[in-house]
Amino acid sequence: MEFSGGGGGSSGGDHPDGSDPHRRRKRYHRHTAHQIQTLESMFKECPHPDEKTRNQLSRELGLHSRQIKFWFQNRRTQMKTQHERSDNCALRAENDKIRCENIAIREALKNVICPSCGGPPVSEDSYFDEQKLRLENAYLKEELDRISSVASKYIGRPISQLQSMLHNHVSSLDLSMASFGGHGGFVPGPSLDLDLLSGNSSSVVPSLVFPPVSISDVDKSVMTEMAANAINELIRLLQSNEPLWVKSSTDGREILDSEKYETFFPMPNSHLRNPEIRMEASRASGVVIMNGLALVDKFMDADKWEEMFPTIVSRARTICVISSGILGSQSGTLQLMYEELQVLTALLPIRQLYFLRFCQQIEQGTWAIVDVSYDLPQEESQFSSSCKAHKLPSGCLIQEMPNGYSKVSWMEHWEVEDKVPVHGLYRDLIRRGVAFGAERWLSTLQRTCERLACLMVTGSSTTDHLGGGGKRSMMKLAQRMVKGFCSSINPSNGQQWTTISRLNEFEVRATSHKSTDPGQPSGVVLCAAATLWLPVSPHDVFNFLRDERTRPQWDVLSNQNPVQEVAHIANGSHPGNCISVLRAFNSGQNNMLILQESCIDSSGSLIVYCPVDIPAIEIAMSGDHDPSYIPLLPSGFTISPSGLHSTEGGSGAAGDGASTSSTSAIATESSSGSLMTVMFQILVSGMQSSGMTAESVATINNLIGNTVHQIKAALNCSTTP
Repeated sequence: MEFSGGGGGSSGGDHPDGSDPHRRRKRYHRHTAHQIQTLESMFKECPHPDEKTRNQLSRELGLHSRQIKFWFQNRRTQMKTQHERSDNCALRAENDKIRCENIAIREALKNVICPSCGGPPVSEDSYFDEQKLRLENAYLKEELDRISSVASKYIGRPISQLQSMLHNHVSSLDLSMASFGGHGGFVPGPSLDLDLLSGNSSSVVPSLVFPPVSISDVDKSVMTEMAANAINELIRLLQSNEPLWVKSSTDGREILDSEKYETFFPMPNSHLRNPEIRMEASRASGVVIMNGLALVDKFMDADKWEEMFPTIVSRARTICVISSGILGSQSGTLQLMYEELQVLTALLPIRQLYFLRFCQQIEQGTWAIVDVSYDLPQEESQFSSSCKAHKLPSGCLIQEMPNGYSKVSWMEHWEVEDKVPVHGLYRDLIRRGVAFGAERWLSTLQRTCERLACLMVTGSSTTDHLGGGGKRSMMKLAQRMVKGFCSSINPSNGQQWTTISRLNEFEVRATSHKSTDPGQPSGVVLCAAATLWLPVSPHDVFNFLRDERTRPQWDVLSNQNPVQEVAHIANGSHPGNCISVLRAFNSGQNNMLILQESCIDSSGSLIVYCPVDIPAIEIAMSGDHDPSYIPLLPSGFTISPSGLHSTEGGSGAAGDGASTSSTSAIATESSSGSLMTVMFQILVSGMQSSGMTAESVATINNLIGNTVHQIKAALNCSTTP
């Protein structure tokens, strides 16, 4: 129904208003059949006519142009309503159909019987039932620890019942090791207690406690301003060149000019300003196989962030969300987080920090994420005393590219105070800002994104023998193995490495803890690691260690028996980035296989392996069950360029170049040799105290010493740096 006058009003004819006889209601009339037919015909051709078309229709039909305009508006609204009603009806019918199918399936499941015994079916294997019980038991113990800790604060003394509940009465020492990779048949000797580790490591290792943080409105205002300034500084530093960034005359790397930096970004309340403070600054950029939104989502989630960088991020936790994103997006999100960063060696301490992480969308398809340290009162008592690190505005700029790719520009900027001298093998890498530098972050991100991309590809290689579910399950199992290996090299929760021997060219350090994680064998785990320099390029060392054909030359526990690869999953463009399942011939352990993952990028490489029962591997390959219940105790190697050919930096710290290339980086560092860390884990049953026996110490020393000797002999190297 259309009106012929101007303005709106209620429907109906002309009626005088009793209170005002001069005012009259608007007059309405219906369009003729000819007018409606002409308008409908035009609507089919052009639902949004312009002013010229409306004026032409007005003249042809004898209607006002506003009537034409309003008719088309009403017609479009009516059409939209009809479409929505039709869609709702279709969805409602589909929903009813699915509901009926669901009810039918539920009724059918009630009547299912086991064909063997005639009873109700068992949902899963007893193996998984046991592992689930262990998982639930570990969770309950952790919850009991937390509640007891809170209760002890109120009663003024510890809960004595907790120790009696967790106390485990075990028999005398029995060293149990599998046959592969540091888990093979050594016969234990007499129990001679050597208290090598402080504390009671046979008890459950306590989780790192994060005390509640009280944040006032004033604190939030300070944090918001701090984050805004930090993201502006990050963008300027990433987009600037000279005079802030200059080329080093010694190695060609970019160096952040500290004097120019302080001129552009003055810091009146600078942290850690004393003669021992040094600055690390680096930046890098490259392309990754992941879209921008997915990257932002992973970076703003602490768990996903830790999964993306397992070789760098030892632990991450979101302490508090200061502000949420705008309209459901991550733009504008500000979080207070905790993080532990690591280099994969027992010779360097982890870096611990509380920091603010702020995400902001700069423009369509471009995001900036900045991290900046935030001081909390509990830092002094909670953090390691050997290294104090303060992160200046650091982070990345993410720019979306076609076909799901993104360009990432990364910058790392630190102020560091080493309370103890840096180990000589890593002094150059630390001082030049390479160990925690931007290129390491970016190359790890590129490799991880390639791994995730390969997960989506099925049947791409003739050596891939698994379906989609089996491939995903095996990659998940290998990812957990690598994460466990990295966590063991740099243990958190207050565990400390203890030097148990000093050989000619390296020292062996060890630690122990009681494992209650369902993802690990239950019992006391001894972990030992050693780092040494090799006069061979990192690439050559990596290829030698990962190749199953050369494995008998260094694996002292395989008795020089040949090894065959029975399954292979590629997870990167480099042929060394892969997951393998290996079988050793004539090893005496026909029920065991070796799960191995190797990976390499410009910052270094990794070979991690673990013996796994054949039934467990078959379960993972089938893809029918969750592989997180399969116990793993990984061992392996890390290889990185030593950087010993470079001179140490002065007041400014060297940074990575503006682009990243794995091949060029490996070639550049090859002349300096390699730093190789070997780490073995051994399951010990029946340990009653925190000490390690003389037999276990001798076993670990022999295992590492013989392995290193075999590797050096095979690579024909014996000199020291």
